Amino acid sequence: MPLIAMDGHNTYKKLLSLTFPSITMLVFSSVYGVVDGFFVSNYVGKTAFSAVNFIMPFLMILGSVGFMFGTGGGAYIARKMGEGDTRKANSTFSMLVYFSIATGIVLSILGMVFIRPVAIILGAEGVLLEDCLSYGRILIAGIPAFILQYEFQCLFATAGKPKLGLYVTLAAGIANMVLDALFMAAFDFGLEGAAVATVISQCIGGLIPLFYFSGQNSSCLRLGRTHLIPGILAKICINGSSELMSNISMSAVNMLYNIQLLKYAGEDGVAAYGVLMYVNLVFQAIFIGYSVGSAPVISYNFGAGNRTELQNLLRKSLAIISLGSIMMVVASNMLSGTLSSLFVGYEKDLYDMTVHSFRIFSLSFLFSGFSIFGSSFFTALNDGLTSALISFLRTLVCQTAAVLLLPVVFGLEGVWFAIVAAELGAVSTTAFFLISGSRKYGY
Repeated sequence: MPLIAMDGHNTYKKLLSLTFPSITMLVFSSVYGVVDGFFVSNYVGKTAFSAVNFIMPFLMILGSVGFMFGTGGGAYIARKMGEGDTRKANSTFSMLVYFSIATGIVLSILGMVFIRPVAIILGAEGVLLEDCLSYGRILIAGIPAFILQYEFQCLFATAGKPKLGLYVTLAAGIANMVLDALFMAAFDFGLEGAAVATVISQCIGGLIPLFYFSGQNSSCLRLGRTHLIPGILAKICINGSSELMSNISMSAVNMLYNIQLLKYAGEDGVAAYGVLMYVNLVFQAIFIGYSVGSAPVISYNFGAGNRTELQNLLRKSLAIISLGSIMMVVASNMLSGTLSSLFVGYEKDLYDMTVHSFRIFSLSFLFSGFSIFGSSFFTALNDGLTSALISFLRTLVCQTAAVLLLPVVFGLEGVWFAIVAAELGAVSTTAFFLISGSRKYGY
C-alpha cells in the first residue's frame, strides 16, 4: 500500500480494499489454529483436545507481546511517515524487530520454567497435565517466531505490503494444515505432532518477513543499523499496551472459564468451551483484521492533521462493524450444529452441550467488534492509555466479574451467558470514551 493510499477521502470500497488483506491474513491464521483442534480432537481424543485448550491461554500470554510491538510500533511508525520523517520510521522499525527477538528468547526460557506449576495451579492433573506439558513445551520453544509472526502481521500494513503479509500467512497456514494431516492422520505422531506442525508454521510466518525486510525490498520499511532508544520503545509499549492487556486479560479470563467449567461440567465443559473459542478466534479475527488494516490509515491522517478524514474513517468503520456484527450472529447460529459436529460429533452429550452453548455465545458478536475497533482506534491516535482502559475493562473487569458471579446464580448457564453480559458492558464503556474523546482529537 503506497503512502498516498493512506491520504485522501476513503470510500467504503477503498477502506475495505485497504483492510481486506489484513482481515484475510488474521482470519486465515486463526483458521489454521482451528485445524489443529480438529485433528487433535478427532485423531488423539477428547482429553488431548481439552489439554490443548487448557494450556493455550498460557502460551498466548507469552506470544501476545508481538501484538503490543506490532500495533504500538505500527502506529508510531505510520505517524512518523505522515510527518515525513522516514529515517526515524525505519530506525524505529529496526530497533523494534531486534528487541522483539531478544524478548522472545527470554520469554521462551521463562515459559519452560513455569509451564508445569501454571498447569497444576489451573487444576490440570493426571493425563490432562501430562498432555498440557507435552504440547506446551514444544510450542514454547517457538515463542520467538510466534512473537515475530504476530508483530509482522501488523507491520506489513504499515510497510505498505498487506498483500505480501497475506501471502506469508497463507504459506504458514497451508504448511500447518498439511503437516497436521501428515503428522497425526498419516504418521500417528499424536499431540506432539500437532505441536511440531504449529511451530514450523510459526517459523514460516515469522522468519520469512525477517529475511524480506533485511534485504532490498519495495516496501516503505527496511531493517538496518539502529540503536536502542528507551524513550521511543517505552512510547511504543505504552501505546500498544492495550493490545497486550487485551491478549493477557483474555488468556487469563479463558483460564478462569476453564476452572469454572471443570467445576460445573468437568472435561466436557472444557472441550465444549474449546470449540467456542476456536469459532470466536475466527470471527473476532475479522474485527481485529479490520482494526489492524485501518490503523495505519488513521495514524497517517492523524499525523498529517487531517481531522475531516478522521471523522470519515470513524463513521464508515462503525457502519461496517455494525453490518458485520449482525452477519456474524446469523452465521454462527446457522452453523452451530455443523461446526460442533466437526469437533465433537463423536459424543452425543458433548455435542448437545456445545450446540446449546454456541447459540448463547453467538450473541456476544453483536457487541465485541465495537470494543475491539474502539481500542485500536485510540492506539492509532497514539493514545495508549485510553486504548488500554477499554481493553482492560472489556477483557478483564467485565468478563471476570461475569464469569465469577453469573454461575453462582445460574450454574452452568451462567458460564455461557457471561461473555454476552461482559461484551454488553464493554461496548457501553467504549461508547463513553469515543464520545468524550471527540473534542480532543477532532473526529
